[in-house]
Amino acid sequence: MKSTSKTLMASFVIALAGCGAQHETSLNPSEDVVVTRTNNHIDYVEFAAEDLSAAKKFYAAAFGWEFQDWGPDYVSFSGAGVEGGIRGGEAPVKGSTLIILYADDLETSEKQVVEAGGEVIERHEFPGGRRFHFRDPSGNVLGVWMLVEAQD
Repeated sequence: MKSTSKTLMASFVIALAGCGAQHETSLNPSEDVVVTRTNNHIDYVEFAAEDLSAAKKFYAAAFGWEFQDWGPDYVSFSGAGVEGGIRGGEAPVKGSTLIILYADDLETSEKQVVEAGGEVIERHEFPGGRRFHFRDPSGNVLGVWMLVEAQD
């Protein structure tokens, strides 16, 4: 995985910690935020965009989405019905949008994907979590992630 991808994975976890469509969130660190995840539900959507500023401008104007910057190459969005992010500096290509589901048990989810006819094509560990990507029988690529508590 490229070093920018590792940075994006860390940004992804940070963005997930601060976002959520089914619960209250706050970007104010002094406020308590309760984040809940639902097993086997779509949890997060990512898009690619060469020009992050142009993408933000478009989605804000077209749909009223709001944004939170997480460094120069990543922005999370809210107000889209499902939380998500945009990876900057990447040209969108067929399959560049990645739907990410949350799993309470990543190994069980991976087993179910394979048993249903999916093919696991990548596995990633990143600060705060793990995920795998799979190709469904139609050729769509999705991801499944699981929160991993920090070890002291």
